[in-house]
Amino acid sequence: MSNGDGLHLREGVVMRVLMFGRGVIATIYGRVLHAAGHDVEFYVRPGRAAEYGDEVQLDWIDGRRGPIGRRVRESFRTTLRESVGPDDGVDLVVLSVGHHRLAEAAAFLAPRLGSATVLVFGNLWDEPLAAVAPLPADRLVLGFPQAGGGFGEDGVLSAALLPAVVIGTTAGGPSRREQEVIAAFRQAGLSIRQEGDMRGWLWIHFAADAGMFAQALRSGSLAAMIGDRRAFAEAFLTTRELLPLLEARGVDLRRHRAAVLPFRLPRLVAPAIGWATAHVPIARRSLAAHTDPHAAEARAVLADTRAVARRLGVPTPRLVG
Repeated sequence: MSNGDGLHLREGVVMRVLMFGRGVIATIYGRVLHAAGHDVEFYVRPGRAAEYGDEVQLDWIDGRRGPIGRRVRESFRTTLRESVGPDDGVDLVVLSVGHHRLAEAAAFLAPRLGSATVLVFGNLWDEPLAAVAPLPADRLVLGFPQAGGGFGEDGVLSAALLPAVVIGTTAGGPSRREQEVIAAFRQAGLSIRQEGDMRGWLWIHFAADAGMFAQALRSGSLAAMIGDRRAFAEAFLTTRELLPLLEARGVDLRRHRAAVLPFRLPRLVAPAIGWATAHVPIARRSLAAHTDPHAAEARAVLADTRAVARRLGVPTPRLVG
């Protein structure tokens, strides 16, 4: 079948999908891929299967349903496994971990991958192939989730899912592996934003996170920023300070005008963002669970951004942490 974008996808194909870990992103996307009919399992460290159990409680906002999403409270039965090997017949591994854990995860997966595609689904700050070496380049697809949330003390996942994901595509059109990833997510009812310069897009997003995490330290947490337009303006100003760093790394910001607009016009855009986080449940939910400004990924984002800025001689006086 043709989906209207020139892609020829197989309708109703069931993929065997391995979510790496059972974190927020793995759980929410594992749930929607499973509901679409895919065979979804979760790799967890030895001993974690008994700790997690075979069911997770979700309280989430499904952005695929209506303009502001729909709240869903449910139990999701998960299949956990504590080993993975090259002969397991996995079609797709979804690798969504903090960028500071990518090297460890890639080294673990490389000898166990078989013929599977690996969707690297999250932040990158190194050169993409270096960040996930020794995974083979011809098996990789770069993407980014549009979801967020956190697990409460009661173990319930409070999350929000936007109706699209970002998938990087190669010049001249998506490769076969990219097409298969796109098809899997479309079967789950998600729309796809195809990004031709995924490296640049990911680095812009990383800089945006650095601005948010720096402001979270000032405000007390990301959750404390909800509804605070001044806090968002300050976060966007910090990211604007990082735009010369992105250009020094070779990012053509002209290709990403929409992505950098909030940082070009922070005092105009911040009031709308602040209002949305206060009044739109799907926007509020993504921040509300982040109450610790010193979380490991936040610390790593700030430290790695400062390290590259120092190496390239780009001043970052607003980047605290």
